[in-house]
Amino acid sequence: MTEYASHDTDYAAVVEREPGDILSRNLRVAAYLWSSATAFFFVAFLFAYFYLKSLNSDHQWKPKGVSLPTGWGTAVVVCVVVSAVLVAWGSVDQKADRRPLWRLKGLVALVLMLVAVILQIVAWTHAGFGPTNGGLASVFFGWTSLYVLFVVGSMFWLETILATSFRYRNEPFRGAKVEPGDAAGDADRQGQDIENPVDLNIAELSAFTQYWAIVAGIGVLTWLLLYLIS
Repeated sequence: MTEYASHDTDYAAVVEREPGDILSRNLRVAAYLWSSATAFFFVAFLFAYFYLKSLNSDHQWKPKGVSLPTGWGTAVVVCVVVSAVLVAWGSVDQKADRRPLWRLKGLVALVLMLVAVILQIVAWTHAGFGPTNGGLASVFFGWTSLYVLFVVGSMFWLETILATSFRYRNEPFRGAKVEPGDAAGDADRQGQDIENPVDLNIAELSAFTQYWAIVAGIGVLTWLLLYLIS
């Protein structure tokens, strides 16, 4: 190991070259952890919802004039749920080596996620009240604002998976041959950082499918509590 710490080491030639099964397992574990962290993050809003509603100080939980835009909220959750179904369906296609179908479903899912963000912004403009107009208004704006941030982050993750799939679309499903440094985007690398980015893309999509299902489930819970039960 001393050669890696030497001042004379050519770090351009040092590569990890981790096997695909190790990276795939790491992605699955990371997806479990990130899904759990996301779910617990929104527990704070769940607590605020029930606490403020039960307290209802001076009847300010839902004062007169506070009416949530149910139609827009419903449109948002429909886009999110449909995109989650498409991603899960596309993951099945990818594992069955129907990659063109997966890329089509992935693109549609990505567009639906963008539409959900736009619709949520429209919902805010049609609310007719602000975050200071009672407990429900505060929870509504806080919950939906941060939910949109998680959707935008998920869009970036899905976009990177799609980009990798398009980049290696002409490679065989198994045993793809990539040039040294190609997966890292560094043409000067003398070795491969990842043994097979095509195989890794399968694991990454599986991890994202699990995480996006959790986010979509949170979206359904958001819709039920804020728009139907409140």
